[in-house]
Amino acid sequence: MSDVMIDAADGGRFSAYVAKPTVAPAGGLVVIQEIFGVNAVMREMCDWYASQGFLAVCPDLFWRQQPGVQLTDKTQEEWNQAFALLNGMDQDKAVDDLKAALAWVRGQDGCTGKAGSVGYCLGGRLAFMMATRSDADANVGYYGVGLEGLLGEAGKIAKPLLLHIAENDKFSSPDKRDAVVAGVKGNEWVTAKVYPGMDHAFARPGGEHYDRDAADEANRLTVEFFRTHLA
Repeated sequence: MSDVMIDAADGGRFSAYVAKPTVAPAGGLVVIQEIFGVNAVMREMCDWYASQGFLAVCPDLFWRQQPGVQLTDKTQEEWNQAFALLNGMDQDKAVDDLKAALAWVRGQDGCTGKAGSVGYCLGGRLAFMMATRSDADANVGYYGVGLEGLLGEAGKIAKPLLLHIAENDKFSSPDKRDAVVAGVKGNEWVTAKVYPGMDHAFARPGGEHYDRDAADEANRLTVEFFRTHLA
């Protein structure tokens, strides 16, 4: 487990946390951060994906504003800082950085050449954007925010995408949730699974709305999905 530097497409370099599996070569995974940066939770998620047999890399998407951000969800001050960073993010450039991380992981000796992305919260939105804007082999989004505003791009999805949707997501609404489910229903590449009674970030260990059963189910489906499509 280590940090590496990756070249950005428009100049500059950003850091990324890397977790390697015990067996190589392996499928690559770009793990996409929440609004709290590449913090302990994201690093632990990378370690877990590595334990499941994937070469995982989690790039710092706030580097253009403030490199090395590692916040938690435990204080209002940290939430305020996280939302300020979210509001200051150029999401198009963030997708470019994710594409650079995807190319980086594909180029590693320990990678099979197949790679996908998996994201949470903000990262869930960006995973959807990776499905519409990149050549990632498969993508997974956990409770992505504002997906209803991206449905105009849904027709571009031509690789497998799995969406984990919280029924009672506090950052969404029933109408928006239903719009997302309906908006991807006709695309054979997309699977949208709604988790009854769950709130945003139900899969974040230690989080306010963490639910072990729902998280375990989502994580099991995610690993099976990637083992199928990154084999």
